Amino acid sequence: MSNERKAPPLPLPTATSSDDTSHLKQERAIHTRRTILNAAASVFADSGFPAVTIKDVADKAELTKGAVYFHFANKEAIAAAVADEFYRRLNEIIAPVLEGDQSSPATVADVMTEVARGFRDDDFIKAGSRLQIERPYIKADMPVPYVGFTDLLTELLENCRKAGTLETADPAALARVLRSALFGAQHISWVQADRQDVVDRVQEIVDVFLPPDRQAG
Repeated sequence: MSNERKAPPLPLPTATSSDDTSHLKQERAIHTRRTILNAAASVFADSGFPAVTIKDVADKAELTKGAVYFHFANKEAIAAAVADEFYRRLNEIIAPVLEGDQSSPATVADVMTEVARGFRDDDFIKAGSRLQIERPYIKADMPVPYVGFTDLLTELLENCRKAGTLETADPAALARVLRSALFGAQHISWVQADRQDVVDRVQEIVDVFLPPDRQAG
């Protein structure tokens, strides 16, 4: 028997566990889906649902059509996902405002202003508002527009009335007027100025409907 000591075996390469592989695949899938939705929001906002094709979305995302179809069955499914993101982002941008005094007219004004900034700056909000107009062309279940936002304004204005910070006989009616004025202003601003003046137009609405003399002293 030889006295020569055998060298210890070299360690085998560590294999990636199936869980790690699945996690990486999931992360890639989430990233790809997000890339597709970002691209779709941009092209829907620019061109509208009827004119956009799957190829347009794929080209904007720098992906193949097959990659898009892997995540979405058709263009309608993409539109529905963009609409869902539209509402999620609306909630997201006003959430910090709602951390303040919900019985102050200033909070109502700030909600209006933040939404106006979203219409100016966020592709998903631009696309979502356009998709709402184009609902008859989209053969998919789409959220009923403006309901949640109207309910929020109504609740805030009712809080103001109860707290004595705003003189209004009918908070629900004022909420409907503010909603219509806001979404009408963004549409006109889109047509006339590519929404570059939408914040100023919405500020005019606030000045007319929520001026200091309407607020209880």
